[in-house]
Amino acid sequence: MQISSHLEFDAAPVDVYAMLTNQKFLDEVCVASESLSYNASVEGSVTKTSRTLPAPESAARFTGPTVTVNEEVAWGNGSADGSRVGAITMNVLGQPVGFKATVRLEPGGRGSVVDIAGELKVAIPLLGRKLEEATAPAVIAGYRTQQEVGDRWLAGQRAD
Repeated sequence: MQISSHLEFDAAPVDVYAMLTNQKFLDEVCVASESLSYNASVEGSVTKTSRTLPAPESAARFTGPTVTVNEEVAWGNGSADGSRVGAITMNVLGQPVGFKATVRLEPGGRGSVVDIAGELKVAIPLLGRKLEEATAPAVIAGYRTQQEVGDRWLAGQRAD
């Protein structure tokens, strides 16, 4: 199932990239997503998060009460205007669920736009498509949380 998300930030791409690859920002996103527990790390241009979250109600009968979502974002080199392209790989520990996407950071909107587009796959015969439809809102909500935390983060930087 194809999923896309569009984020806009009030800062230049170089500043948004610095935010998206900042350990403290990743921690704040994990906390804001109501993680029961989490681990976040940054190694150069690669970020990794592992969050244990309450399972979406529609999936809980298959997954149990919690799910652990692992996400890796590997960013490519920046261009002269600060734009970059990266690859997102997300999976749910112990479940046949995966999301592979491209993320693009470019000048635009209020300063920068981040566009995410990829495919969510639940590899369960007969039920996969229905579970993809049930899971997609949770994936999109995760990117809305990044938008909200990012807006607060960037506003706080300007206030410093």
